[in-house]
Amino acid sequence: PYHLLKSPPKPSEVTLELLLASQTHLGHTTSRWNPQNSRYIFGIREGVHIISLDVTAAYLRRAAKIVEEVARRGGLILFAGTRPGQKESVVRAADMAKGYHIFERWIPGSLTNGQQILGNCDIKVVNALDQELKDYKQYISTSTNADAPRPVLKPDLVICLNPVENEVLLHECGLHNIPTIGIIDTDADPTRVTYPIPANDDSLRSVQLIAGVLGRAGEEGQRLRLEEAARGKFTYTPVKERDIKPSTEGEQ
Repeated sequence: PYHLLKSPPKPSEVTLELLLASQTHLGHTTSRWNPQNSRYIFGIREGVHIISLDVTAAYLRRAAKIVEEVARRGGLILFAGTRPGQKESVVRAADMAKGYHIFERWIPGSLTNGQQILGNCDIKVVNALDQELKDYKQYISTSTNADAPRPVLKPDLVICLNPVENEVLLHECGLHNIPTIGIIDTDADPTRVTYPIPANDDSLRSVQLIAGVLGRAGEEGQRLRLEEAARGKFTYTPVKERDIKPSTEGEQ
């Protein structure tokens, strides 16, 4: 339903009835199954594997808790969904969690060769209250050490809505010890992600629900982080203004 995309439920509001209505229980035909998913399967109906909704709910809540904690600690969260129709779900979830998104093909080497691919991307500098400091943009781009390589930030958590088509992304995350969350259908390999969510990855309704719940969890984590920052508790080491001096005209 469209209202679930605009106003997804909180992890605590996820019910078996909602998962059933979202078609998260429908797997693939028995001939396409991955035996490693046997513990997630409830049974077989008309030659199609049925995913246990109890397992889906438990794994979804666990993944949501991880997303919330990463967001609360100021981590970078990347949402990836490259199948047709997943764009709106990916963008909406990333917007709620104040994260990043990719809905087109993953560029191989974005993590393993990030300096060449992402080295020219802009850098966002914030203060202790998570407010962007636009005055530092010129300083960063005109650093006295202009020949030094630009720092490349890597995500602290990657959420993949279609792991089957993003093997390269998951492989690069594994090489860099980046934890991953993925929707695992009955034909997928659950060992490819750190935190699998057994569910139907072919139904847009199912994907919208899961992405929305994870996005809402990230939104809650961001809210908690800002509350802690307002009380003077920081989840990272803030950069003091005296440590960074704005550049002057003519400085090379």
